[in-house]
Amino acid sequence: MPLLTIALMYASFFAVGWLAARKIKAGTAADFIIAGRAMPLWVATLTMTATWVDGGYLLGTAEGVYKSSLASGIQGGVCYGVSLILGGLFFARRMRACGFTTLVDPFEARFGKRWAAVLSVPAMAAETFWSAELLVALGSTFGVVLGTDLTTAILVSAVVVTLYTMIGGMWSVAYTDVFQLSLVVLGLAVALPPALHAVGGLHAAWATYASARPDQSSLLPPLAAHGAFWTRQSIVSWWDVSLMLMLGGIPWNCYFQRVLACQTPGRAQWHSILSGVLTIGLTVPPLLLGLCVFAYAWPADLAARLAVQPADALPLLFKHMVPPLVGLLGLGAIVGAVTSSFSSSILSAASMFGWNTCKRLLWPDLSLPVLKRVLRGSIAVLGGAAVILALKVESVQALWFFTSDLVFVLLFPQLVCALFDRKANLAGSCAAFAVSLVLRLGGGEPLFGIAPIIPYPQIMSAVVPLDVARWYDPQTGALLFPFKTLAAATGMVLLPVVSRMTARWSRPRRLAADSEAAGV
Repeated sequence: MPLLTIALMYASFFAVGWLAARKIKAGTAADFIIAGRAMPLWVATLTMTATWVDGGYLLGTAEGVYKSSLASGIQGGVCYGVSLILGGLFFARRMRACGFTTLVDPFEARFGKRWAAVLSVPAMAAETFWSAELLVALGSTFGVVLGTDLTTAILVSAVVVTLYTMIGGMWSVAYTDVFQLSLVVLGLAVALPPALHAVGGLHAAWATYASARPDQSSLLPPLAAHGAFWTRQSIVSWWDVSLMLMLGGIPWNCYFQRVLACQTPGRAQWHSILSGVLTIGLTVPPLLLGLCVFAYAWPADLAARLAVQPADALPLLFKHMVPPLVGLLGLGAIVGAVTSSFSSSILSAASMFGWNTCKRLLWPDLSLPVLKRVLRGSIAVLGGAAVILALKVESVQALWFFTSDLVFVLLFPQLVCALFDRKANLAGSCAAFAVSLVLRLGGGEPLFGIAPIIPYPQIMSAVVPLDVARWYDPQTGALLFPFKTLAAATGMVLLPVVSRMTARWSRPRRLAADSEAAGV
């Protein structure tokens, strides 16, 4: 019965995607990539919400609450919602008014085609990492709830989503997103009451959590060090990551695809703001479910499993804390969340490769039929790359955060200056990118076993007195120093400064009111 239900669910995804593909009328690249700039406001709002409310969002929120604190649990969902609101207030209207086709187009207009292709690499890499995170979330959930093999679950999911994305592009992705978001809301809504009942109600769950973790039961960290958990270093690290998520959630092509698909600049702005509000609101159900997982009296073997693999918190809830049918609907929520975001991510990465790298840079005379084949082939290749990466990672929340880390440090300064600094030039962009990359890599990356190279705490101790040892995580050796924000801020300063210093020999390009991309 469960496997049949999942099979019917995937069949319905494919059917919706196939039917939506019939909305492609002119058959142009703009139809495939940005829905012919004809997407209604309600569809744009729901597809954007569905894209951000992904598997990492659901599993990562519950995981953060269970293993760490309420502040860690809400961090991803709330900060990503804020990023959508900020994107709507400051970026969406301008991007849509310029008639761009992808995130990379303003880089091309300001810095040239070749350097824009280089800047597209971290953007495509981030989308691929994100796709892998989604598949990890889905595969682990299938394994816990249904007992299926991880590899099988990941492969089946990737194949189905990749196929309907290849067929209809943005139209297929958008309408399946709307359908999949309804599954997310339904699954969470029916799972929450029995989960709360299993732990004696919301008051009992909260009392258990607050009693066991008095310092970790606030939604935000304290202003000053308090207790053993909220040290000065952990507070700084929390805000460092939060800033990274809020600003790093903006320079994503999957976000701007929906912005650019809206019918007018005004609707593009409102779709982003409304999506941000919905994204923040949908943080509440997985947050409460995480509380239930913590308060539940787990058998010894499952408690030991959660201690080792806290990412299984939500799947184990669906398997053991609620009735089987409710658990199946909860699984449907995760399936809907993952598949909606996975399709958005691989379409986004393929669009940047096909449009900016192939069409704009390498083969300007590329015909429309060939471009479509390139786009569909890129979707297949990037989907395969995400599958391979998904089989090699463990923490859903860590990979979820790393993707925003990448675009925050390398692309946010570039996007701000490309859109709003008339004197930004190629030399400034190159300098900012290179320095930010070195500063970021110098801080190491625990997710991939990369140790810190630049001793930030030791360097700072020469300026201000601080306890160097406290700025390293005693378990992982990871830096707690806010080097990500430092790397992004350095790029934000260097780009305009170097641009003005080199203005005589590296002439700034004018950002036209309407990009050449509008002619697709």
